[in-house]
Amino acid sequence: MGTGKKEATRKVRQGKVGDGMENVKVKGENFYRTGKQAKVLKIFTGGKERRNAAGKITQSASFQGREVPAARIEPNRKWFTNSRVISQDALSSFRDAMAERAADPYTVLLKTNKLPMTLIRDGEGKNGIKQHQAKIAVEASPFSDTFGPKSQRKRVKLSVNSLSDLAEDSVKSHDTYLDRLEQAKLLSGNPEEKETVGEAAPEDYGYVSSAREAIFSKGQSKRIWNELYKVIDSSDVVIHVLDARDPLGTRCRSVEKYIREEAPHKHLIFVLNKCDLVPTGVAAAWVRSLSKDYPTLAFHASITNSFGKGSLIQLLRQFSSLHSDRKQVSVGFIGYPNTGKSSIINTLRNKKVCTVAPIPGETKIWQYITLMKRIYLIDCPGVVPPSASDTPQDILLRGVVRVENVENPEQYIPAVLAKTKPQHIERTYALRGYKDHIEFLELLARKGGRLLHGGEPDVDGVAKMVLNDFLRGKIPWFTPPPLLEGAEADVKGVEGRMGKLGEMGKKRKREDAESTVAESEAADTSMADVTGDDFEGFGSDGGVDLSDDGMPDSDSEVEGGGAELDDDEEVDEDEEVDDEEEEEDEEDLDVAIAQQIRETIKSNPKTRGTVRIPTPKKERRTKR
Repeated sequence: MGTGKKEATRKVRQGKVGDGMENVKVKGENFYRTGKQAKVLKIFTGGKERRNAAGKITQSASFQGREVPAARIEPNRKWFTNSRVISQDALSSFRDAMAERAADPYTVLLKTNKLPMTLIRDGEGKNGIKQHQAKIAVEASPFSDTFGPKSQRKRVKLSVNSLSDLAEDSVKSHDTYLDRLEQAKLLSGNPEEKETVGEAAPEDYGYVSSAREAIFSKGQSKRIWNELYKVIDSSDVVIHVLDARDPLGTRCRSVEKYIREEAPHKHLIFVLNKCDLVPTGVAAAWVRSLSKDYPTLAFHASITNSFGKGSLIQLLRQFSSLHSDRKQVSVGFIGYPNTGKSSIINTLRNKKVCTVAPIPGETKIWQYITLMKRIYLIDCPGVVPPSASDTPQDILLRGVVRVENVENPEQYIPAVLAKTKPQHIERTYALRGYKDHIEFLELLARKGGRLLHGGEPDVDGVAKMVLNDFLRGKIPWFTPPPLLEGAEADVKGVEGRMGKLGEMGKKRKREDAESTVAESEAADTSMADVTGDDFEGFGSDGGVDLSDDGMPDSDSEVEGGGAELDDDEEVDEDEEVDDEEEEEDEEDLDVAIAQQIRETIKSNPKTRGTVRIPTPKKERRTKR
């Protein structure tokens, strides 16, 4: 303590003068620490017990004492009655209502924490009586009591006394085989049936399957599955990208089941990519069919000329508004390899943010991309769920593996020819008259000049080229959609609207039906005159006959008054004259256009020798 003026200054500074509190002492406060600092130090040391010099506890620490203060329970009848109970009828009706809502793909359940979801889902596929019986059967005679180091019996306890009883017991066990399998599933905790991978089908007994190439196991490694699970766990919305040419073949049923059972709070969407490679009516039919399970959108991935971009962004904004309590919404893209997941992300961002290539396996790891302030996109490598029913031919034609790594690619050409129409092959490669796939490959190799030593055609190289053309959309093909109820009239013989999707069909006029059939017959007869520039896949019309294999068929019946024309039916002479006059007019027009182009080139000497003018048909005939 200071004296004199120094001490007086300290008291004035600390406010201890003139209030009558000079002699009041705060517990723990002294010259070296204030009362506030003493409280802080007490917090640090307050959790320990206090002991005297003999080591006995004089003050217990927190939660250390055994002395319990006296307590009283409120005398109320609610402690002796049921609380928060529900009857079985009300619970079953609530389960039915929830199942009906859950079956609707366009209904979203929000705030599941406020509902007793475990109580609702507890009754699904659960038989308590069978589970109890299976448990009792194991507890009655466990295996360890009879066999093993802890066995308590020297002889197995049998339920039979003679061979006849053993025969009867074996017959009974044969009859109850399925029940015992069900018991084993209940004991293992998996009451639902699982797909057994690797088992042969009943019709395959007696046949030995050949070894599959290692290339057909791509997309099934542990690394890729780990990437898939990381994307699913990090996503609030999962977008399953399908190929519009084969939606069911590129659909991952096991991933859908995993999301439905393990993560029911996540939203699943189907995006039908590459819809520009199929007719509009087929794309609309697939959208209607898949929309029964999950929300489905048709999409064409392209940075410059896309389709469905606005609809997909609007749908993602709806999910963002539904989960307004979250800081962000993550959207993961999953699916088979080479279905266009990275291309869709580039389309949404309108620039190249993901590496894309027309070959499978380009994306190796997952990648986060920012779409908006609250919406993030996650790119995922393509995954191929293993299935015993998938053959190497199916895996190759889905675009899962790289064609250049496949051995003997010519063995898969018959499947390509079976999936496509002959006229499409003829129009694409300008070939006709082949009998089998080997002859087709040889003709194509000789036409393109792809020969080996000794003039032998390069069948392997040409087969890989055809497979690449098949996968990349140069050869038109698709899988026909299932005909929905009342949709047969819209798909068969009815022209779609002028929109992109063609889901709203127009009725065809009665007088136009016969002319349409006649034009289709004429198109088949004049197939040789169609050039590669005039061929645009399936055409722009939405009327497609899906009765046989989903390809446009000119011999199909036209509903609305039109009759089917036979191949040997003759056309009227007046119609033949009109057709000849139209052909002559077209030839004259071609000659005039060619002459005009020649005069333009002659007037500009810089263009001489750089442009080749095709000779019209009329001039060819005169020269001959």
